[in-house]
Amino acid sequence: MFNPFKNKKKTNTNKDEELLIKTACILVHAAKMDENYTEKEKLIIKNALKNLGMKDEVINDSLAKAELIEKNSSQLLDFTKVIKNTETSFKVSLIEALWTIIYSDQNLDMYESNLMRRLSGLLYLDKKIVGDIKEKVKIELNK
Repeated sequence: MFNPFKNKKKTNTNKDEELLIKTACILVHAAKMDENYTEKEKLIIKNALKNLGMKDEVINDSLAKAELIEKNSSQLLDFTKVIKNTETSFKVSLIEALWTIIYSDQNLDMYESNLMRRLSGLLYLDKKIVGDIKEKVKIELNK
């Protein structure tokens, strides 16, 4: 007999996995923006993914998958369309991770700044929230 709820858990797991992979793609994209993708940035991405709910045992494989997807993609929209419908707290955590990646080299270039402006719009986040997170990250990194 057909049970519409039988695969519900699997579907949610697939959506969660897609969300985290797309999130990883955005993080990788930000890390590569300055054409200097470092091990420090990879570590920040791994920690962010863990904090956003990715299990330890899949982080390395998921990061490799995200690097490949990001390399072959030319559109941020593909990454953000899943994320924009998440709770604000998830998006705020993502933005915090992005600013941490961007400022990991103590420098903000115009491409990184432009990326963050675009992402605030694509994720439906107020620019003030994004700016406040930026200032918080800068203060934490300068301690």
